[in-house]
Amino acid sequence: MAWYHTYFNGLPQIAWKLNQDETYTEYEVDFLRDTLELKNGSKVLDIMAGYGRHALPLADLGSQLTCVDLSSEYCEELQKISAQENLPLTVICDDILTLTFEEKSFDAAYCFGNSFSFFPREDMQKFLQKISDLLVDGGFFSIHTENLAESIFPNFQTRNWMPVGNDMIYLAENDYNPEEGYIEAEQTFISGTEKVTHSVRQHIYTLGELNFMFKSAGFQVIGAFGNLEADPFMLGDEQLYLVAKKI
Repeated sequence: MAWYHTYFNGLPQIAWKLNQDETYTEYEVDFLRDTLELKNGSKVLDIMAGYGRHALPLADLGSQLTCVDLSSEYCEELQKISAQENLPLTVICDDILTLTFEEKSFDAAYCFGNSFSFFPREDMQKFLQKISDLLVDGGFFSIHTENLAESIFPNFQTRNWMPVGNDMIYLAENDYNPEEGYIEAEQTFISGTEKVTHSVRQHIYTLGELNFMFKSAGFQVIGAFGNLEADPFMLGDEQLYLVAKKI
């Protein structure tokens, strides 16, 4: 079982939510609406949906969301809010790699929140092909990641730490495996007397690799941006927003 099957519960789950900026999330929602060309009634797949920070507002604006995530805590929270607000949103608590849908079930898809680097190369190619198969011709797919090689390596840190909220600390020790192309990290979360440590493996891709893999899966990459203002991605940019179209 991969590490991310059991990671998002307890302190890591709380830390991820505390570290999000609501205003910035609103900008990301606007970005998704524009780049995915969403219309009222568009069928949209949210991969690694978390607690629905993008899916809930998109559903409220008229899109029909299908949200997939592995965390039962996130899924239960998302289902509860969706039911309370009577939104056109379906929650599936499962692994996207093994989950099956009919082909061409969706008009658009996205994978935001830095979860795109979870998959090793063989699984990543299968994942991209699956998303391609699920989209209608001309459908758009957008991803976000802070783990692109061009972002990480100019200022790679073997150790780092940061406060999360008012009473939590996050620490990480990072080791890069160049032969396999991944970072093995030991992440520790401390809140009061509670301490949790996880081993995490993030697979590091170059933008060139992603372009090749997307093309191999039947996509045309139409934009690789370093920010939400759609400036072209440059070496050293902290994050990538990539938009592709199924051809």
